[in-house]
Amino acid sequence: LYLALFCSMTALICTGYFTLWKMVPSNIKIKAGVDQTLDFQLPASGDLYKDAIQVSGLPASNIPKDSIHIDFAKPITIKANEINRYVLDLKLFGIIPLKTVDIQVIQNRTLTPAGIPIGIYVKTQGVLVIGVGEFTGEDGQRYSPSQYILQSGDYITHVNDEKVTGKEAFVDMVKHSEGQEMVLTVKRGEEILSLKVKPESNQAGDYKIGIWIRDNAQGVGTMTYINDGAGFGALGHGINDVDTSTLMNLEEGTLYQTEIVGITRGSNGTPGELTGYIEYDDSNIIGKITENTSEGIFGYCNEQIKAQVPFGELPIGLKQEIKKGPAQIICSIEGEPKYYDIEILEVHLNNDNINRGIVLRITDKNLLSLTGGIIQGMSGSPIVQNGKIIGAVTHVLVQDATSGYGIFIENMLLH
Repeated sequence: LYLALFCSMTALICTGYFTLWKMVPSNIKIKAGVDQTLDFQLPASGDLYKDAIQVSGLPASNIPKDSIHIDFAKPITIKANEINRYVLDLKLFGIIPLKTVDIQVIQNRTLTPAGIPIGIYVKTQGVLVIGVGEFTGEDGQRYSPSQYILQSGDYITHVNDEKVTGKEAFVDMVKHSEGQEMVLTVKRGEEILSLKVKPESNQAGDYKIGIWIRDNAQGVGTMTYINDGAGFGALGHGINDVDTSTLMNLEEGTLYQTEIVGITRGSNGTPGELTGYIEYDDSNIIGKITENTSEGIFGYCNEQIKAQVPFGELPIGLKQEIKKGPAQIICSIEGEPKYYDIEILEVHLNNDNINRGIVLRITDKNLLSLTGGIIQGMSGSPIVQNGKIIGAVTHVLVQDATSGYGIFIENMLLH
C-alpha cells in the first residue's frame, strides 16, 4: 500500500510538473519598443539576463544591472528597447528548476495579408532519389546497382565532380558512362557523401543504376503576406516530395499567376482540393521563390500580384497574444480574397511541430457550403484576430474536414 501510494504521488507530481512546464513556451518573442504583457498565471519566477529590459511597475533601484527578477504568478509587462536575445531561468515556487526560456526581441512589423492563390514551380538542387529498384540486364539477370548504396530522400548533386543540372542531364550521364564506376556526390540529410555506383546495361543496351528520380514539383497554394519590401511568405509549410516526404532542396523557384477553376469539397476522411489553371509562361510570372523551408516558401513578388491584394497593412500578433475564440482567415475561394469566420480551439505554445501551433475550426457557413472546410490549396491562408496577423493555415484534420492547424506568423518571419 505504501509503495502504491508512493507511485501514485510520484506520478501525480510528475504530471503536475509537466503540465506547468508546458504552460510557458521555451521560446518567447517580444516586439522591440512595445509594452508586452505576459500572463501565464504560473507559480514560478526567475532571473532575466540582460540590462536592456525594462519591467513596468518596478522601481529602478530594484532592477539589478545584469538581471531582472520576474514573477509569473501575476501578469508582467516587459519592454525591450533593442533587438537582441535574453535568457530567463525559471524556477517553480522560486526554488525548483522548471525551464530555461529563450526570449528574442524582434522588430515590430506590419504585413499586408494576401490570401490569393499562387501557382508554384520549384526545381531541385541536382536530382532527388525517390526509390531504388532493379531491372533485367542484357544477360537476362536481375540487377540493382544502387541497392544498399543510395536510398529514398538522397539528393545527387554531382557525378564525377560534374554538377547535375537536372533529370535529363543525369540520365544522359549514366547512359554515356559505358559501364564505368561513377562517383556520386550525395546530400543525405545534413551529410555530404561520396558514393560509388557501377551502371549495368539493360535489355535495350542502355546503362542504368536502378533508381527513380525527380527534379521538380508544381502545385497550387495561397500567399500569406507581402512585406514593405515586396518580399512574400506563403504556404506555412515546406514543399515536400510527394513520394518520400523529403523537403525539396531548392535550386530555383517561380510563382505563376493562377486561376481557380474548380473546388472539390472536403468531407470527413476525404480532403478536398482547389484546382487551379496555371500557364507556365514568362508573361504569367509573378514572383521568384528564394527559400523552401519547413515554415513555408519565401521570395519576392512583382507589382502585378501586389495589385491583386485589396487589404492594407496589419500589425503582427505573437503567439502569447492569441486567444481562444473568434478569428478569421483570408482566402480566394470565390474569385477574390475575402475574410471568412473561424474559431481558434487551441493554442499550443510549446508544440514541437512548428506547423501545428494553432488548432482552428471553420465556422463560416458560406465557406463550409463551398469547400466543406479546409481543403488542399488553402495552405498559407492568413489567420487574423483582433486586427493582427497571427498565423497561416497549414493542414486539415483528415477525420474532420472543418478543422485543421495553423503556424504562428512569428515562425514565418524568421526568413
